[in-house]
Amino acid sequence: MTDPTGPAPVRPQLGPADIRSIFVGMMLAMFLSALDATIVATAMPTIGRDLGDARHLPWIVTAYLLASTAVTPLYGKFADMRGRRGTMLFAIGLFILGSIACALAPSLPLLALARGLQGLGGGGLMALAQTIIADVVTPRERGRYQAYFSGVFAGASVLGPVLGGFFAQMLHWSWIFWINLPLGLVTFWLINGRLKMLPRHDRRHRLDLPGAILLVCATTTLMLVVNWGGHAYPWLSVQVLGLAGVSLAVWAAFFFRISTAGEPLIPIAVLADPIVAAATFSGAICVGVNMGLAIMMPIFFETSLGFSARQSGLALIPLMIGVPLGAAISGRRMAAVARYKRLPVVALSVSILALACFAALAGSAPFWLCAILLFFTAFGMGTVMPVATVAMQNAVLLHHLGTATATMNFVRQLFGAITVAIFGAIALGGGGGLGIEALETHGTVDPGLFRVVFVLAVVLLCVAYAIFWVMEERPLRGRAPAGTKE
Repeated sequence: MTDPTGPAPVRPQLGPADIRSIFVGMMLAMFLSALDATIVATAMPTIGRDLGDARHLPWIVTAYLLASTAVTPLYGKFADMRGRRGTMLFAIGLFILGSIACALAPSLPLLALARGLQGLGGGGLMALAQTIIADVVTPRERGRYQAYFSGVFAGASVLGPVLGGFFAQMLHWSWIFWINLPLGLVTFWLINGRLKMLPRHDRRHRLDLPGAILLVCATTTLMLVVNWGGHAYPWLSVQVLGLAGVSLAVWAAFFFRISTAGEPLIPIAVLADPIVAAATFSGAICVGVNMGLAIMMPIFFETSLGFSARQSGLALIPLMIGVPLGAAISGRRMAAVARYKRLPVVALSVSILALACFAALAGSAPFWLCAILLFFTAFGMGTVMPVATVAMQNAVLLHHLGTATATMNFVRQLFGAITVAIFGAIALGGGGGLGIEALETHGTVDPGLFRVVFVLAVVLLCVAYAIFWVMEERPLRGRAPAGTKE
């Protein structure tokens, strides 16, 4: 058994060109997954009119989100069992097949099913890309690569809605799915041969099928609760409360299974490691708050401050560029210093202060001040994400790397969806039950409701800060570069 704190393993015999090719392929894979979570948003009205079924439009997003979140841990397990290359190529192929089915769908129910198929592939792209990069470079070098991945997320978040609107208006909505074919094939070509050169850390395992079924059911029911609550049904309706009870029972059965199974889907040893737990949950909270703010801020700007759609888009830019910039600086610094937690600790405290000021001034601050506060809020969160990812990967055994990385991404996606649902329930469901229909009727929302959202975001970041603060700063595997500082 490999000791994660011992000498670094022998690196694969990959040249600089091979590493660049793999890295570009992994970035494209992550871009595909991130893009398809956002690109359909601006095209949804056009799709509803074209297919004559606007009532079930939310399922276009929900089906993808459900499928991709539920299967993420399964991909990590298969990567540890069968190797990275075959698992990644399977995910890319499934994603491309789902994209073709989406583009050819003649009705909205079939489009929703095709989006679910696409999500089954997309759920593996994100976690497997991070796992493969972890195989190629040492933890000390890995921070700067994680920073680039954060930039991919930000680019997809900004570019997705723009491309979706362009294709729907200027060409045809099916092009938002056809565009995945050339990108997916290029990714396949870049990594197919070179991934054969990666070292194998997989071992003989048996898939915990009951655990896998329980996890998929638990995730699906929870995602349905957070997607239907306050929208399709009231939060206190029989449907939502009943589904929440079922979800709670299935989650309890899942945790009982992984605590008693001989070879569980997610090893207890991985979850019990204090570094893995701290890195996973501190990063998940930052991702969740960032996702929640990215969704709620345009609504706040337009309904409470009277911004136009174009103005709210411009006002969101500081939030979108702050995360990748913070991640880039933090990731690069991580490779050059021994005390890699210092920058994220300081930056996250600034982030909390900036968001607290924004909450106090919500509805009255001038635009320039809003932009500055949002930038520093995002910057601090961005510094945590690559450090949390690399610290977690540095702490686990190499044959558990895929499982641990997939589990981390699964928790981040799940927490992001829950945070968005809670923020939306407060802002759009508060004030005497003001929901989406009332918002469309009155066109405004009380800024005080959003102030509650921002205060909750501050509390969540304080929790993330506390968790990250107590996380052990274990030395990174890999040779320290010359001039490494404390």
